[in-house]
This record gives sequence, structure tokens and C-alpha cells, in this order.
Amino acid sequence: MPTVHDFIRELDLETPATRRTLERVPASQMDWKPHQKSLSMGQLAMHVAKIPGVLSEIALKPSFDVATVIPRPSAANIAELLSTFEESIAKARALLSEMTDASLTTPWRMFNGNLEVASMPRGDFLRSILFNHWYHHRGQLTVYLRETGALVPAIYGASADEVPAVG
Repeated sequence: MPTVHDFIRELDLETPATRRTLERVPASQMDWKPHQKSLSMGQLAMHVAKIPGVLSEIALKPSFDVATVIPRPSAANIAELLSTFEESIAKARALLSEMTDASLTTPWRMFNGNLEVASMPRGDFLRSILFNHWYHHRGQLTVYLRETGALVPAIYGASADEVPAVG
């Protein structure tokens, strides 16, 4: 089982790649959507920026109701997007630091109204719903970048647009 320190370390390791991805969002393309059912680029980018802080806060609660309406604002500009991201990362670090390793084994539940749809240890929530969810949407955002002609950053290795420096 990962420790709280492991989750904070992962947050710290993934933050630069997410920041680079958000920095590439073209300000002129905030309203762009690949499909009418999709979030706009600005909404998706803001979602990626907010995930660490919002989901760390939800992780501290005993449960969450998926029927809760989640606002999906768009970023007004890149400065707002990056500021929101930095605040989210700081909030996530602070909230994760409040947790103990023992708290990672305590149950966390997901409801849809009165119906329990999932129950898992808090550490599993962090792995699956915070981190894996974050990476999924960051990857989705890289596709938006490619489709709008923006440069896609290297994340876990080279992209077609960027080769990471070799040390």
C-alpha cells in the first residue's frame, strides 16, 4: 500500500508535466471542442488544473454523491489557468500532508443519491479517482492540443514536438 509520502511525491513528480501541458493551451482556442458533447478546451484545461485540489478535498470526506452538479467553467486566459493550477497543487499538497498512512485504509464511499455505487479504501480513491483521473484528462488535453495545432509537450518521453533533455 502506498504511503501518504508516496502520493505527495507522485504529485510533485507529475506537476511539471501537467504545467507544461497547460502552458501550451492556445488562448485563442478556449472555446474549441472536438465534438458537440465534449468539453471545450478551456473547460477541460480548467478541469485538469483543478483536479488535484478538488479531489484531495473530496478524499478527506467520508463520501461523495455523484449526483452533485460540478461546475465546468472555462479559463478566461492562460494566466488564470496557471494560477488556478498552482493554487490547486498547493491545496492538494497541504491536504495530503494532513493525512496519515492509517487514514489511507479508511473507507471512502461514492453514492448516487441514496444508492452506494462504490466503496474503497481512501488510498484507492487517491490512486484511481485523483491520480488516474488526472492523467486521463491530461492525456485528453494533449489530443486537443494536437487537433488545434498547438505543440504537445513531452510527458513520459518524447512527443512529436518535443524531445526531453537527456541529463
